[in-house]
Amino acid sequence: MPHKQEIDFQKNRSALTRFAWLSIAAAIATIALKSGAYLLTGSVGLLSDAIESIINLVAAGMALWMLSIAARPPDESHMFGHGKAEYFSSTVEGILILVAAGGIAYTAVERLLEPVPLMQLGTGLGISFVAAVINLIVARILRRAGDKYRSITLEADGQHLMTDVWTSVAVIGGVGLVALTGWQVLDPLVALVVAANIVWTGIRLIRRSVGGLMDASLPEKDQQKIEAVLSKYREKGIEFHALRTRQAASRRFVSVHVLVPGEWTVHDSHHIAEDLEGDIRQVIRDAVVFTHLEPVEDEISLHDIHLDR
Repeated sequence: MPHKQEIDFQKNRSALTRFAWLSIAAAIATIALKSGAYLLTGSVGLLSDAIESIINLVAAGMALWMLSIAARPPDESHMFGHGKAEYFSSTVEGILILVAAGGIAYTAVERLLEPVPLMQLGTGLGISFVAAVINLIVARILRRAGDKYRSITLEADGQHLMTDVWTSVAVIGGVGLVALTGWQVLDPLVALVVAANIVWTGIRLIRRSVGGLMDASLPEKDQQKIEAVLSKYREKGIEFHALRTRQAASRRFVSVHVLVPGEWTVHDSHHIAEDLEGDIRQVIRDAVVFTHLEPVEDEISLHDIHLDR
């Protein structure tokens, strides 16, 4: 990767911490709002909503820490960079979501066994609605940033906040039904549904993070882009094998063996390899590309095509 490209890449990663600060600010604001709504109403559904916002704050702090580490340039101990630190953030966030779900479910079951009348529902629901709007705006910002900068940390934080939004919608609906019908049992039942929903979100985050730590291949759509580039070069008489891809948070790695006619000079073959690497980086932005030249006529070139060579 050219030096300037590496510098630009690191600058982009460093700038991502501003999104983590935005998430922290939103978490603090919504904790205050939702806690106030719970204290006014006594609703266990609103309490579950407030608990999830506390988890959001812890997760946002973790995201800030890991994004700061991921933005560090490669060094002698981490020659491929520090990008995988982002997976620790998303893993922790997934675990925290599961912990929050357990706490919500426990509180809901207690309230289900011993119902408590709710109070000042109109004011409480209004406050909770304002908190949901804040989370919705910030979640959309984080998800767009996560997609643009290929940051699983921001994407996970955005998904978590969107889960919080749907949690708030469910809680507001449940508490609203209590106000209309007087059925106190609806409040803890809604909290249990919320707990089940966020368990699924937590499991998905953990699964994706583990996949990244295990060096999963690039998504199918990215591999199709690479194959389209290789097809253009095959028309020039060049063959390829041993194509390998992997993703480490925002960094993407591609390696491939380039088989050229044996009569070509090293100079010409090297230029073809350089052009190929540049074309792959055009379709897989910021990718680290490794090529290995081999003569197409030499049968020894076929000895290293297996996955575990």
